[in-house]
Amino acid sequence: MGRSPCCEREHTNKGAWTREEDMRLVAYIQAHGEGCWRSLPKSAGLLRCGKSCRLRWINYLRPDLKRGNFTEEEDELIIKLHSLLGNRWSLIAGRLPGRTDNEIKNYWNTHVRKKLLSRGIDPSTHRPINESAIDNMTTSLGAVLKEEIASGFGCKNQKNPNEEKCRDLNLELRICPPYQHPPQSMESIGRKIMCFYCSLGLKNSKDCSCSNDSDDFLVTKNGALDYTR
Repeated sequence: MGRSPCCEREHTNKGAWTREEDMRLVAYIQAHGEGCWRSLPKSAGLLRCGKSCRLRWINYLRPDLKRGNFTEEEDELIIKLHSLLGNRWSLIAGRLPGRTDNEIKNYWNTHVRKKLLSRGIDPSTHRPINESAIDNMTTSLGAVLKEEIASGFGCKNQKNPNEEKCRDLNLELRICPPYQHPPQSMESIGRKIMCFYCSLGLKNSKDCSCSNDSDDFLVTKNGALDYTR
């Protein structure tokens, strides 16, 4: 069962408050105090809703209300309190005597935000706009990376409909000594290397660069050169 309305709304006045209504509300509260706002309109002889009386008193008729524009000191105090409390306007108003939470909220949205943006400060985080953008990018990239890790680095695709896990990658690294050529035998070292003309059978030609005493490596076998000796 819901809460009953604070008054019979069909018998209440709408629209702007008149001077006579303001005087009745002020006189009653000065004589009896605020009390219960649900029963106050009937006791004060007002055809108004209890909520309307409360807002009218708090925002317009209180004797301790501070009128006029906000000062530079109040602006800086609002910025400092907002960086600590966020959008808790009632708590902020409690630290600015004579100012209401609704007034401070409207002033923040219409003036203070623009002032911070002109200084290059993000009104939400109270940090430089470039730094806030980098933080947002880092946060988004971290979320994407976390999602990729949870999903197996993109293994869930059309080629893998069963969402099988990727095979574990072997990232083991080993350090080995540098590669060394196998030692040559004494036989291969002592063997003569024939030149191009010797391979054509022109050992004794004038262009042959082999030594004259190397007679044992050009041995023909079945009409072909034998290099095994």
